[in-house]
Amino acid sequence: MRLTPWTFLYFAAAVQAALLALALWRRPANREANRLLAVWVALTGMDLAVKALYWHLLSPEWFRAYRFVALFPFLYGSLFYLYVRALTRGSGFRPRDTVHLAGFAVMLVLNAYVLTMDEAGLQAMSARWLAGERSIGAWFDLPLFLYGLSYVIAGLRRLHGYRRQLRQRRSDADRLSLRWIDAMAVFQIAIWCLAIVQALVYLPVFNYGLLFGLVAAWVCMVGLFSLGQPPVQAEPAISGAPAAPEVDGGGSPSTDTSRYAEVEARLAQLMDGDAPLYLEPALTIGQVARRSGYPEYLVSAVINRRLGGSFWDYVNRLRVEAVRERLADPTETRTILDLAYACGFTSKSTFNAAFKRQVDETPSGYRRRHVTAGAPADPLSSGGARRR
Repeated sequence: MRLTPWTFLYFAAAVQAALLALALWRRPANREANRLLAVWVALTGMDLAVKALYWHLLSPEWFRAYRFVALFPFLYGSLFYLYVRALTRGSGFRPRDTVHLAGFAVMLVLNAYVLTMDEAGLQAMSARWLAGERSIGAWFDLPLFLYGLSYVIAGLRRLHGYRRQLRQRRSDADRLSLRWIDAMAVFQIAIWCLAIVQALVYLPVFNYGLLFGLVAAWVCMVGLFSLGQPPVQAEPAISGAPAAPEVDGGGSPSTDTSRYAEVEARLAQLMDGDAPLYLEPALTIGQVARRSGYPEYLVSAVINRRLGGSFWDYVNRLRVEAVRERLADPTETRTILDLAYACGFTSKSTFNAAFKRQVDETPSGYRRRHVTAGAPADPLSSGGARRR
């Protein structure tokens, strides 16, 4: 038996992974996504624990389990993609998602000879492995890299699309852009690259100890980011359809229709005056509902059915109109970005996209044309300014 520093690190990381998986499974925020992540972290912890036991005991009986968990990385790329999809769409694992486990299933069949090998053959293979014969199992390192990398790329592409839609719709896009997923992807790619180097060229530094040490560090990184992640709400353009409003307090769509006018009037009151509510950065519909005194589902219904578009369409429309009014004022000396921030935007890209979509002109072009002409724009014009 031997207890190396690496082995101790793997045991510690396996315990942390078990505790983290339990915390993620019970976490109410991003429930479906966090349950997928909990499964992923639990599999990683099992992987580390089995490797630590085998290297500590050096027992051929554990070599079978060692070879089994060596196939788990064929699940990690798939789980990354499913995790990103769950965050951006709000949907968990479905029966048809078993197709994403095909890589693991294929490799399990191809390695069945090891899992069903008799004790004598298992002892011989374990001895060859401990003697440093790198050919055992090395043949699936490259397929693993390509297979896993394809899922990581697919997940990052979905994340990129989500961020693009987010910048177009929300003023707090930077806060909700899921930056921790980039770190997760980089860690996975680094681990796989190290595995490829270790399989192709023997270097004393790039050994299995360092490789699974990175896996242990990955568990710590996931714990740091995942338990502090804010609730993520799927955007309608990503999820495919807007969520049905949740009835709160015993109301129903038929009985609440008569209250639309009073809710609309209350919203107009909140969004007008000397300190309109839309000027607050990172404003949420929950905050608006609390200030209005009406249930959130009712405020959402009024915005969708009577004011046009989603909550973010409504708020950004008011903010763009406020910026337009200031840009057309020849006495206004603040920069365009300062004006955007003053009117509630917190992201330059979100502001530019919202302004261009609503006005059909860039903010700088709009200011230049109106200030040069000396004619203030009508902030309530429906068509917006058009390029000449």
